[in-house]
Amino acid sequence: MAKIAVLGNGRVGGNLATALTRAGHEVTVADRTPGAAADAARAARIVINATPGAGSLDRLVALREELRDKILVDVSNATFDGPDGLPADLIYPASSLAEQLQEALPETHVVKTLNTMLFSVMTAPAALPQAPTAFLSGEDPKAKQTVRELLLDLGWREEWITDLGGIRTARATEAAILFVPHLIRSSGLAPFAISIAR
Repeated sequence: MAKIAVLGNGRVGGNLATALTRAGHEVTVADRTPGAAADAARAARIVINATPGAGSLDRLVALREELRDKILVDVSNATFDGPDGLPADLIYPASSLAEQLQEALPETHVVKTLNTMLFSVMTAPAALPQAPTAFLSGEDPKAKQTVRELLLDLGWREEWITDLGGIRTARATEAAILFVPHLIRSSGLAPFAISIAR
């Protein structure tokens, strides 16, 4: 069992919090207010960033002390939205939100994962008719192993998890968000995930 703080109480954060609690973890959910987020992060071993990516960097840098030596699991994508509210472009096109977080928070172990799928698939990967892929990006092997174990608790199988390497690889998975608006326009808001076929 781990003490986990989920920052963000929308569909993504709520879904993850419910599933991790069901898996036996001690989970606290904090909204975006600085006081609630600081209290939750301070008490946790693992912090999940489920806040909207456009404002995540500022919110999390404000929690520098609370995040020191913690594992920060980043599941967000930083995008500019188009007129229809769907992602239209990347905020960090030559980088990624995860890289920006790791650079700004050098004493925090940032791991990027679960950002290449609809939120419902994060906690129910077996519901898809074909095996999805969850990617891991991060500098610290122990932190990535801890996150891998969380994914297993969420229903991911070992063979569905791919470690891409260091945090710089997160720019590849974050760029996958640009598929999303086209998928939604062509087939509606149905569960989906990026899948690597081998």
